Amino acid sequence: MAAAMIISSSKAAAALVAVLAVLATYAEAGGWLPAKATWYGAPNGAGPDDNGGACGFKHTNQYPYSSMTSCGNEPLFKDGKGCGACYQIRCLNSTHDACSGKAKRVIITDMNYYPVAKYHFDLSGTAFGAMAKSGLNDKLRHAGIIDIQFRRVPCNYKGLTVNFHVQVGSNPNYFAVLVQYAGKDGAVVQVDLMETDKATGNPTGVWTPMKVSWGAVWRLDTDRPTQAPFSLRIRSDSGKTLVANNVIPADWKPMTDYPSNVQFP
Repeated sequence: MAAAMIISSSKAAAALVAVLAVLATYAEAGGWLPAKATWYGAPNGAGPDDNGGACGFKHTNQYPYSSMTSCGNEPLFKDGKGCGACYQIRCLNSTHDACSGKAKRVIITDMNYYPVAKYHFDLSGTAFGAMAKSGLNDKLRHAGIIDIQFRRVPCNYKGLTVNFHVQVGSNPNYFAVLVQYAGKDGAVVQVDLMETDKATGNPTGVWTPMKVSWGAVWRLDTDRPTQAPFSLRIRSDSGKTLVANNVIPADWKPMTDYPSNVQFP
């Protein structure tokens, strides 16, 4: 009997995983799914007091984030591989009389593991209030936890290319880089680095996988000094790949932005 119960539990767990996978696919394909929403920070702010968050992005009160930001719980944050993903959210009048029902786009820039619901958007005060009817932003923010609907949508980083910000502490044996503005796809799930051959001055032709350090920061640890310039290859969660050739120069410095000339279409 015990063995039968274990098998039954395993089948139930497998069935649950299958259902959640279908739901996630449905959301990625543009279907609306239910979620819970809360908000944090200043009523008209971008969430964290420093306009940052667990993804590592900075100045989230400025373009292209424009304070329309959100924490995501694990199915949305995905241990950092959901950073930069864009979603439309909306709350319906049947949920709260201040809800407009109009869809607003938000970007995942932070994390929140508080167990509110399967999908939980902990929004900036600005983003939460944006779901309200005109003039009722504060009334909606006073509602606390509300039911919303969400779906994955392309990001719109008009005028921007993918940017690589070299992190503090980086050196020839430890290279860490924040990946920002990954175009329509938004979320980056893999970064690879190619060095330059010191003898020839040409790319080595060998891609070395980097690992997630935290948020949208990727790192490479080596037991020998790396040789720049570096090319970086990134893959989005839709499977699209971009290569930024020699984007990190030979004289790179920590705490410096290196914009590329590539962007996801």
